[in-house]
Amino acid sequence: MSGDFKSPEDCETMADVRKGVDCTDRELVALLERRFGYMRAAARIKPNREAVRDEARKASVIAAAVADAKARGIPGEVVADLWERLVEGSIAYEFEKWDRLRG
Repeated sequence: MSGDFKSPEDCETMADVRKGVDCTDRELVALLERRFGYMRAAARIKPNREAVRDEARKASVIAAAVADAKARGIPGEVVADLWERLVEGSIAYEFEKWDRLRG
């Protein structure tokens, strides 16, 4: 998918919208790839398995994402739901990597 797409404000057709959505989705997946890379790094760095789940950090990450979303004018409750799943998925992934490195 080409990165040559219109901004939402410049879209004139549903084809423009769909191309922009598709390109944005590819960018989001690339960012998730990087985020999960940090989870692999955390699994490598954390000294014990108990350190993988950090509820205070989880709450902080979700709160920051919600605040950023609200500041950008997008629905905070949707971002909260997405980040809950993202963070829980990241924790599960990190546990898997931590166990694999030390198993």
